[in-house]
Amino acid sequence: MRTIIHLIRKEFYQIRRDKSMIAIVLLAPTIQLIILGYAAILDVRNIPMVVLDMDSSHHSRELVDRFVNSGYYTIVDFISTLDEIDDYIDRGKAGVAAVIPKNFGNNLYAGRSAKLQLIVDGTETNIATIGMNYASMIVTRFSQNIMIERIDQSGGGSITPMVVPEIRIWYNPNLESRNFMIPGIVGMLLMVITINLTSLSIVKEKEIGTFDQLAVTPIKSYHLLAGKTIPAMIIGMADVVLVISIAFLHFGIPIKGNILLLFFLSLIFLLTTLGIGLFVSTISRTQQQAMMTSVFFILLPMIYLSGFVFPIENMPGIFQTISYLMPLRYFFVIVRGIFLKGVGIAELWDQALMLTIIGVAIFTLSAMRFRKTVG
Repeated sequence: MRTIIHLIRKEFYQIRRDKSMIAIVLLAPTIQLIILGYAAILDVRNIPMVVLDMDSSHHSRELVDRFVNSGYYTIVDFISTLDEIDDYIDRGKAGVAAVIPKNFGNNLYAGRSAKLQLIVDGTETNIATIGMNYASMIVTRFSQNIMIERIDQSGGGSITPMVVPEIRIWYNPNLESRNFMIPGIVGMLLMVITINLTSLSIVKEKEIGTFDQLAVTPIKSYHLLAGKTIPAMIIGMADVVLVISIAFLHFGIPIKGNILLLFFLSLIFLLTTLGIGLFVSTISRTQQQAMMTSVFFILLPMIYLSGFVFPIENMPGIFQTISYLMPLRYFFVIVRGIFLKGVGIAELWDQALMLTIIGVAIFTLSAMRFRKTVG
């Protein structure tokens, strides 16, 4: 028993001496709790919506106001043509488009049914499903109020105008969650594998002493940097091919866009993950530290704030702002757009540009720190 007590004391003594491990053990759960407490909201609110009001009547404006005042939708723009809907949904700027046809108000005044078309982006199945339910509820209540008004005006007659919603789901008409999740897993797996592969391989060499031996040889720092990152990049691209092949051949997920564009943008995404792995390797002395740092401070926050699990629109403003720094956020839009929507660089250029800027910045800064550490 005394031996066990001594071993326990020794273990706590070692933990106390390792200041970085204490920080990870105490700080990591605090950060995770704060992020999850604010970001892990499954309720769907503030769904971005565009409106094409071809009627511009009192009733059409009242219906739009009901969507806004419900808190479930945020109007991002009022458009004037049907062609604009494609642009907003393809770019991911809107999840729902409402099309109010001409004579909408006249039909209601005359006691006839009036149609309302709702176009839903089906690539995000949870938002699409809940959004359709919200829309049906809003339209039903609006119709009930119109019915009550008509009954009061007609003295209890049988004229009961109704708004009939016609819902069309684009890109994932059956709302299969597999079509939404699997393309996103491509990015998540690519991130996890390359970050851990880069950081752990370097830290492992630090632990066994071979890294210091390499550092004192005539090898240039950029040679060592290339020798560590290029194999990880090749493995990462091999994983992209593997995951895409499984998604297409086994799960039957359609690849509607240009697969070469997907490979090219995946390569840009690798700049960010390899850069992060390099950075973790420069601040970690052991593989345990590297693993805990990458998981608790990088991987999990990225997954939480990238829109993979929780809708970004529901998060507080500060976390929405932070999410713009997450490269995984942009890669999710890219991979789902190419897989399910079949869009090209014309629709994804802004996402690709942000991903490139972040990737080059992260990799450059991490490489500079890596060279300083080697020197």
